[in-house]
Amino acid sequence: MNAAKTHTLVSAGPDRTCRIAQRLAKVFQVGDTLLLSGDIGAGKTHFARCLIQSLLIAPEDVPSPTYTLVQTYTSPRAEIWHADLYRLTDTNEVFELGLVDAFSGAICLVEWPDRLGDLVPPGALHVTMTALDDPEARRLSFDWQDAQWSTRLKEVWND
Repeated sequence: MNAAKTHTLVSAGPDRTCRIAQRLAKVFQVGDTLLLSGDIGAGKTHFARCLIQSLLIAPEDVPSPTYTLVQTYTSPRAEIWHADLYRLTDTNEVFELGLVDAFSGAICLVEWPDRLGDLVPPGALHVTMTALDDPEARRLSFDWQDAQWSTRLKEVWND
């Protein structure tokens, strides 16, 4: 098993957070899963929206999937699944959504990944967003165990 790795960035505001998400999108490929954690209002949906929009050919509305649970998008690279699991009460609901199958055949962004239980893909990249004293600022902590992320994320940090 690979050792866990962590990298932390501080964003001064929503525009900077969006640029980080756009840079991250450049290294995403089929089978990648991004797990977005943080309190309500931490910026998870904003981050996901920026990442998704940067992968689309044409601008498209990217609403929060809070009520629909899953939104899908078509990009040249892969189908994109954006899930908000906040309202799930049982991990069996993850299967019903088709999310487990999407983990291997799409790019998946999952808000409230704690609802996945033991269904978390082993190679997932986890981002925890934390509000700071400045109401616009956020701490973004990236965590991973799969060694491939160490190599791929160098492009993001050094961009």
